[in-house]
Amino acid sequence: MQGNDTRSVAELEAGTDQAIMGLLLDGPGLWSVDETQREIGGNPLLVEDGLNRLHAAGMVHRLDQFVFATRTATKAADLHEG
Repeated sequence: MQGNDTRSVAELEAGTDQAIMGLLLDGPGLWSVDETQREIGGNPLLVEDGLNRLHAAGMVHRLDQFVFATRTATKAADLHEG
């Protein structure tokens, strides 16, 4: 997510949200916000905004400086894969 990006804001946000969900669903489960930002790369504010969007949509739980996928998000990913 670095370099000269010619995607629209909506595309950039969708890509960030997908990257976050991929990380949370495939990783150890509980991530710190800092770890998430480092792993995704790019602008940390984009990751923070993505976490806020996903939290508002019920896809991510936030606990202090930690985040993890909700059961609903996990189930939806399982249904999508199988």
